[in-house]
Amino acid sequence: MTIASSSPPSRVPLGGAAEGRTKTGTGRTRAREGGGDGRLAALFIAPALLGFLVFLLWPTLRGIYLSFTRFNLLTPAEWVGFDNYVRMVKDPIFWDSLAVTVEYVVINIGIQTVSALAIAVLLQRLTQSAVLRGVVLTPYLMSNVVAGIVWLWILDTQLGIGNEIIAGLGFDRIPFLADETWAIPTIALINVWRHVGYTALLLFAGLQAIPNDMYEAAKVDGASEWRMFWRITMPLLRPVLAVVLIMTVIGSFQVFDTVAVTTAGGPANATNVLQYYIYGSAFGRFQFGYASAMSVALLVVLSAITFIQYRLTRAGQTDLG
Repeated sequence: MTIASSSPPSRVPLGGAAEGRTKTGTGRTRAREGGGDGRLAALFIAPALLGFLVFLLWPTLRGIYLSFTRFNLLTPAEWVGFDNYVRMVKDPIFWDSLAVTVEYVVINIGIQTVSALAIAVLLQRLTQSAVLRGVVLTPYLMSNVVAGIVWLWILDTQLGIGNEIIAGLGFDRIPFLADETWAIPTIALINVWRHVGYTALLLFAGLQAIPNDMYEAAKVDGASEWRMFWRITMPLLRPVLAVVLIMTVIGSFQVFDTVAVTTAGGPANATNVLQYYIYGSAFGRFQFGYASAMSVALLVVLSAITFIQYRLTRAGQTDLG
């Protein structure tokens, strides 16, 4: 015989059911919102991604392929393997251009970094005037071509106002852009003049992240400005300074336009930087395969330099707690 159970059937409280439905609805709403944010982010990223694929990634891959071919625009590319790289290793003009480029980079980066750091510290410690920052940035608003032409006129040996002032002071005129000794340092200083303000503002932005309390505490302890610079500013500015150095070194290795409008690689190849030699090989002698091989070599050199700089300067780490 079966005995019927006297316990009532279990029921879910109405409040619990409503709460469960509310949580489920909230989760679905959040999921929809997350999906909407993802689609919106993809929409904003799409133009930059398209530009990267079309104007950076594809030309890079195409250049790597062409570096293994003989190509002159008039006939189809002919596969030659590593012949262009073998030629490059044996090419004395390539090594001379690389040496000229390194000389330019050392002068440009050395003077630009020290000058920009000094300007940034003065802006941060003495005045933070927006007008003064605008004045510092003014040369950067001028294109490299215009800056090169203006300085070419100023430094002209016979008619330039710069040499007129030198002659007026009783000194001999200096062929800044026509002498093998003076040409590269002059081009480097022209680009320092144009870029130092922008570099200084990047460093100034990094200085703004350093808490002012540290300087006030150091002053209470009797520290001088010079000691605060080495003990506070430099250690805490290191990550920003490292990134700025990486950017400026890469940009300096790619110098072209200033050389093209001032010296055209002369005199006697004294300013024949690597980018200008690549340009001449491709568009002057239509040796696109060989020019691509040198471009790939420059890419490898810059990648190695960037990696070494990043590791030595610990650009991804900060001493700010």
